[in-house]
Amino acid sequence: MSSVATTLIITAGGFDLDKFVKKHLAKNPNIKVEKVDLIGKKPIKNDPNWEAYMALMHLKMGKKELNIPDVIFVNRKTNLVALTLIDLKTGDNLKYKIRPDISNKYYDPKHLIAGNKDAEHKIVVFSDPQCPFCQNYVPKLIKDAKANPKKIAVYYYHAPLLQLHPVSDTLTKAMVALHHKGKIDDSLKMYKLKIDPRETDEKKILKAIEKQFGIKLTSKEINDKKVLDALKHDKDMSDRMMVRGTPTVYFDGKHDENRQNYKKYINKK
Repeated sequence: MSSVATTLIITAGGFDLDKFVKKHLAKNPNIKVEKVDLIGKKPIKNDPNWEAYMALMHLKMGKKELNIPDVIFVNRKTNLVALTLIDLKTGDNLKYKIRPDISNKYYDPKHLIAGNKDAEHKIVVFSDPQCPFCQNYVPKLIKDAKANPKKIAVYYYHAPLLQLHPVSDTLTKAMVALHHKGKIDDSLKMYKLKIDPRETDEKKILKAIEKQFGIKLTSKEINDKKVLDALKHDKDMSDRMMVRGTPTVYFDGKHDENRQNYKKYINKK
């Protein structure tokens, strides 16, 4: 490999993803590996002997269930496995560059928030309404989609970063509840809510929403089973796309690292 270096290599006699994770990665006795899903495989461009295995590990720690995405690199020629690959030309850690391609099931009409379902180009966005980068990006994306409905369609999935923005737990529930009422524009107002991102008091958050936007929601509404099920579904979908940060954007099925590909196609006849 002229331009790729391994930072950690383990010899392997044949490769079984499930067996490898359970034997080499699950070292904590308090964590049980329930199963390992293979999300997809991709060859490494710089050296086709290396292949990236994208995995979703289903773990159990006590009563808590965790879904952890990871990438494992396998060299079929040399029979080596690496947990990280660094591209020496770019300095990129390929572990964080490799992403699965998105499937058509993500173009769910229930998640369409802007543009037409028959638009020429489809965008899938995973977002957190309290993420500063999302607050700068998502409203502009939606505005552009509404101005170019035949060009782009936007499909939205909730991916709250609760360790950074605990307030988003309540906000995303409020967004889903409003979406279920057909009030998509009201749900997107959560991107403009002025509130401490560490706030966890549900009553205070709902009062802030009512005070700032005149939108009244009850705790019962936002904790309805349909709302909670919808958020769990979004989490499962984001886990399978290895979403680690927001906004994560896919344009026409491919991960759009710069999130700007759609701009080439708007405002054109």
